[in-house]
Amino acid sequence: MTHSVRTPPLPPPGPPPSPAQPSAPGRRGLLVFLTVANLGMWAAMAPLLLTGFRRESARSETGTLEEVCISAAMFAPALAALLVVRYVDRTGRIRDVLALRWPRPHGRTVRSCLLALAVPAALTTVALGVGGAFGHYPLGVRWQGLAAWAAAMLLQMLLSLPLFFGEELGWQGYLFPRLARGGGGARLVWAYVGTGAAFALWHLPTLLMGGQYPGRPWYMSVPAMVISCVLLLPVFTWLRLRSASVVPAVLGHTFVSTASVGMVTVFAAPDAPLDPLHMGLTGWPGWIVTAAFVVFLALTGRLRPSAYAPGGRRHRQRPARTRVPEPP
Repeated sequence: MTHSVRTPPLPPPGPPPSPAQPSAPGRRGLLVFLTVANLGMWAAMAPLLLTGFRRESARSETGTLEEVCISAAMFAPALAALLVVRYVDRTGRIRDVLALRWPRPHGRTVRSCLLALAVPAALTTVALGVGGAFGHYPLGVRWQGLAAWAAAMLLQMLLSLPLFFGEELGWQGYLFPRLARGGGGARLVWAYVGTGAAFALWHLPTLLMGGQYPGRPWYMSVPAMVISCVLLLPVFTWLRLRSASVVPAVLGHTFVSTASVGMVTVFAAPDAPLDPLHMGLTGWPGWIVTAAFVVFLALTGRLRPSAYAPGGRRHRQRPARTRVPEPP
C-alpha cells in the first residue's frame, strides 16, 4: 500500500520575516538600564550632595531627609529594568523576565526564604568572630535586650522589603541574567564581576558622602565597596538561581543592609569605635568569609545557571512513587 505525501509549498524568495520580538536584545537595553539606574541614584542623592551632608561615624543615625533620598534612590534600578524590558528589549512579560514570582513548588518558598536569612546571618557572625580574633572588632555581646533588638530588626526588614525589591529587580532580575545569557566559563565570570562592579559603582554618591565607610576618603571606600559587592553578588545570585525567583535575593540583600549592619553595632562593646573597613561583611574579615563561601559555591557547581535549567543536575527531582494495586 502506498501513501501519497503532499509537499508543502516553498516559501517565497527573499529574507525570512523578522520575529515580532527579538530573541537576543542588543547592547542598547544594557546601556539604557545602566544610564537610568545611575542617573536615578544621582538625582535622588542631589539634595544631600548640595547640602554637603557627610556621615562621620558608623554609629550615627540617618535623618528624615537622608531616609527619603535613600528610599527614592533604591527604586532607580527597578525603574530602569521595567523601562528596558517594556520599551527597549521587549523580550517577554515583565514578571517572567525579572523572575518576579514566588519560588516553586510553593513548598520551597519557606525554605528558600529562611535560607536567604540564615546564610547572611551565619556569614556575618563568622566575620565578626574573625575580626574579634584578630583584635579589630571590639566584641562585647549584651544579651539583655537582644530579643527586643531582634524583634525590632525583623519589623524594620519587613518595612524595607519594597525598597530592596527596587534594587534587586535591577541587579538580579535584569542585569545579571542579561550579562550571563547563554554563556559559561569566561562569560559567566564576567557576568558576576560586571554585575558586582555595577552594583558597587551605583553607590558612588553615597560613598562620596561617607555612607558605607564613614571617615574614609573616596579612594579607599570605592575599591572597598567594589570588593564587597563583587563577593556578595554571587551569594545573592545563588539564592536567585536555586529558587528561580528574585524574592530570596531580595531577602538576602535586606538582611545584609539592615540586620547585618545592626549586628556590627549591637554585638560591639558600648562606645567602642567602629570601622566598617575592619569589621562586618563590608570589611576585610567579611571578605575572607564571603570569598570562602563563594569558592565553595563555585566548586560545587552552584553558581552555574545551567545547573538549575530543566535537565540540569540540580533541577532533577525524585520520580513520583507509583502505587501498585493490591491483588483482589
